[in-house]
Order: sequence, then structure tokens, then C-alpha cells
Amino acid sequence: MSALLDSLASSFDALPARDAAGLGGTRRAALDAALHDGLPHARVEAWKYTPLRALERRTFAPAEATPAFDAAVLTDIPVPRIVFVNGRFEAGHSDLAGLPEGVTLQPLSQVLREGDAREANFLARRFERADEVFAKVNAALADEGVVLRAEAGVRAEAPVHLVFVGIPANTDQAWHLRHLVELRAGAELRVVEHQLSTGAHRHLGNSLMHVHLGRDARLLHARVQDESTGATLLHRTDAVLARDSEYRRLDLELGAALSRHELNVTLQGDNARLHANGVLLADGKRHLDTRLGIDHAARDTACELTWRGIGTDRGRVVFHGGILIREGADGTNANLSNKNLLLNEGAEIDTQPVLVIHADEVQAAHGATVGQLDRNAMFYLRSRGIPEPTARALLTAAFCRETLSVFEDAGVREAVAARLDAALARSVASAMEVV
Repeated sequence: MSALLDSLASSFDALPARDAAGLGGTRRAALDAALHDGLPHARVEAWKYTPLRALERRTFAPAEATPAFDAAVLTDIPVPRIVFVNGRFEAGHSDLAGLPEGVTLQPLSQVLREGDAREANFLARRFERADEVFAKVNAALADEGVVLRAEAGVRAEAPVHLVFVGIPANTDQAWHLRHLVELRAGAELRVVEHQLSTGAHRHLGNSLMHVHLGRDARLLHARVQDESTGATLLHRTDAVLARDSEYRRLDLELGAALSRHELNVTLQGDNARLHANGVLLADGKRHLDTRLGIDHAARDTACELTWRGIGTDRGRVVFHGGILIREGADGTNANLSNKNLLLNEGAEIDTQPVLVIHADEVQAAHGATVGQLDRNAMFYLRSRGIPEPTARALLTAAFCRETLSVFEDAGVREAVAARLDAALARSVASAMEVV
């Protein structure tokens, strides 16, 4: 057994919510399966470009009670919002004012205390593949997270903010968060995830989110990951879309030392639609790994995927864009674009678009490129008197801006753009120092 899994498993018997909602047997089975399978190695295709040798030697203590932190990080995040600090629910800084009628937002710990098995049934999901070790660990140990539900026909204009803050502690800590976002028929909701830090730390965050969209439901979902440069984040999203539903999503990966996100979306109902964009910004020694698994299982479904990667210094971007069009999923329209910029010779980008088609009447295209800033464009800007750092920043920002159009809320889009611009300015400055 690795030191990592050993340290995580040691907290199982002391888990307060271990048997809540009748989950004790399921949790034990998940933990046993994780320990049996062990961490995936480089010969496992899904982990080929993200070795875990350094991580498997580390140990983590369970997340403790919420310590004090600098609440200034929340200044620009409006309500309604729910806040978690080092994986623990922070009631004092959460504020559900303005939450629309028909929308409920609870911490998972409250759901588990109430003990209603029906409200927590998403925790009983089983993970069968050997490479799903972190999902199994999450199934065994998750005792906190977000449960967000919108009743049929509810259409909320104000975004709901989910805030996860990492702060320094005496020891490296690990937390396991499980989330549910459920929209029933005809509901519409806007959700913004913030993954932030208030100082340098080397904690491990392992989170898994279930997204369920009922018929004709619509979810706009933005996620900004800007954690500490020493953090390790393992995030997975499993979404199921019913007939005529729409999922619009934006992911900005701007922080952490190692961040891996698996975005799995099943378009299960006819005419379901997915529009998922993202930016992966790997500067310093940052390692960012994103894997898309888009499954077209019904007729007349559509996905539009636009992802941009930037590598500077010794950063590494890993992107896998997988699209499966099943037999009988006629009328599918699937498009993937993954373009990448290398700003330094020491950076690395690995991209793997995969398109598997088992239906006849479909439209599908995918493409991936890796290159550098256009020299002609640089020359044009320099000839107009623009300094090289400014010119590089302008071109890099323009390269990423296309992805932001997926989020229609102008206020959220501007706030997200400001975070992206700040991160790009940081990475471009770093790249200039290396050059």
C-alpha cells in the first residue's frame, strides 16, 4: 500500500458520518476496493501523462475544524453563497440571502445528520474501473460538500456561488467533498464555483460532483480554480442530461501544483445539448490535466467544446478530449477544438483528441494544435510602439477570450475575465523572465 492511501484510509474508522443514511457497508466496500487496486501507474492509459510517484509517498491528516482565515478573499463574491474552508463548512461566512423560492442549498454534513437515505442516495454510487481510485476514496470518506436542488419550473437569475478556500495549517491536510447539483424539469440555474486560497499550503482536495439535469432544464456553470501553488486537487464531474436539457460550462484552471479534472457528460435524452469551454494555464512547475468524456447516447444531441492551453516556464498541460457517439445516436453534432500555446521551450503540452463514432447520420469534427505566438502579429504590435511584454499579454488574452462566451451572464463573465487576465499577466511576466 502507498503511504498516501495508508494515511487516507487511517481516518475511516473515526469518520463521524461513516454509517449515516445507511452507507456504512457501501463506504467500506469502496475503501477496500481502493486499497486493493492501489494508485494507477504510468502504464494505465488514463494516467499516462500524470505520474503519481511523488504524491503516493506523501501523507495527509484529516481536515480539522475550520480555523480562522482572512475573509477578504470573499469580498468580491456576492450572495447567495456557501463557503467551505479546508473542506469544512463555514456557516459564519455563508449567506443564503436571495436564494430563490424552490431552490435549496445545504451542506452535505447537514443532509447526513438528518439521515434520510433518499436525500443521500447519490453517495451510494459504485465505481468499478481500477483507475477510479480517487473516486472510490471519495465514496468511502466524503462527509462534506454541496447539495443544491432546483424544483421543476424554477428559473433563477442570480448566480449561486460555491466557495472552497484552502488555507495554511500545521500539517498537510486532505478533504473529500461530494456534491450534487440537481435541476428538475424546466428549471434554470446559474452556478459559480470558486476554488481559492489565502496563503501557501500543500493540502489535498478530492472532490466529486454529480450534475443531474431534468427534461428541458438549463444549467450555466462556471468554475474558477485558483488554488495555492503547492496544492493538489483531484476533481471529477459526472453529468447526466435528460431530453431537451442544456448544460453550459466554463472551467478556468489557473492554480495548484497538480490539478486533474475529469469531466464526464452523458447526453442521455434526445436533443440534449452541451457547451463546455476551458482554459488551462500552466506556469511555474504547475501540472494541469483535464480529461473530457462526452457520451452521446440519444438522437439529435450536440456538444461544442472549445479548450485553450498555455504552457510557460516548466509547466505542463495535459488534455484528453474524448467523444463517443453511440449506435442509434443519429443526428448528433459534435465539435472539439483544442488549441495550445507554448511560451517557453521548457514547458510541455500533451493533447489527445479522440472521436469514436458508432452511428451513421452524424456531424463530428475535432482538432488540436500546439504552437507559439504569431510572429507577424507580434511584429505588427511592436511596430505600433507596444512594448513586448504588453504585446505578448494582448495576444495571449485574445487567444483565451473566445472561451468566455459560453457564459451569458455579463456580470459573472466580467468577474471571471478579471481573474483570467490577472493570471495571464502573471504567466506572461514569468515567461519573459525565462526568455
